[in-house]
Amino acid sequence: MAKYQDLIDIVRGYGSAVVAFSGGVDSTLLLKAAREALGEKCLALTAVSATYTKDEATEAEKTAAAIGARHRFVDTAELEEPGFARNDRNRCFYCKRELFGVLRRIADEEGFAHVFEGTNVSDLSDHRPGLRAAKEMAVRQPLREAGLTKDDVRAISREIGLPGWDRPANACLASRIPYGAAITTEVLDRVMKAETALRGFGLRVVRVRAHGDVARIETDATGAEIVMRRRKEVAAAVKAAGFAFVSLDLQGYRTGSLNE
Repeated sequence: MAKYQDLIDIVRGYGSAVVAFSGGVDSTLLLKAAREALGEKCLALTAVSATYTKDEATEAEKTAAAIGARHRFVDTAELEEPGFARNDRNRCFYCKRELFGVLRRIADEEGFAHVFEGTNVSDLSDHRPGLRAAKEMAVRQPLREAGLTKDDVRAISREIGLPGWDRPANACLASRIPYGAAITTEVLDRVMKAETALRGFGLRVVRVRAHGDVARIETDATGAEIVMRRRKEVAAAVKAAGFAFVSLDLQGYRTGSLNE
């Protein structure tokens, strides 16, 4: 628990903050620490847009309530940003700049000193243009400052009894679309419907990468077994979401596969 106490001390030193809260394991631990260290001087803000599913929004609301933190939804408009919509390798920069801009404006209007987001040390090894947006906009990253890795975050979350400590990592729906392919509400909706259907079959870890009309399913060994055992039903469900072809990636799920 020494690492968690270090996190609490770092957060307390900031005085007050709004927390970028997706409901994932990282932002959940960060919000818990902020609630404990800052009390009512923290506010969880969850961005709502076409890149974020309704199920995720529901879970975020439940988790914030379980922590006892003040929580609101805010609208973001990253799809209106040309750099995001054209989907170059800096896509996440444009998305995070929009998000942090909205959060910074709310923080200023309501008297919060800082904006927090949940980057941890493990995140620094991947291609993450959003980190540049955080740096440019002076967004604080207490988990990283406390030296916490993803394994640390999960271990601490489990020890203090946080909901979702073992929840699979997730990312916005735009991460399912290869760089250079335009991001539209239509393709995001197809991905969301396909992944929702696959979770209905029992897949816990799943990504549907959208390569035009081809859906490439990334999942773990358990999920792959389900897909093969029920391949006709799976294919029909994914096609019903709007894809013409359905494939299973034999390498399985891995973070940032579209960066390869």
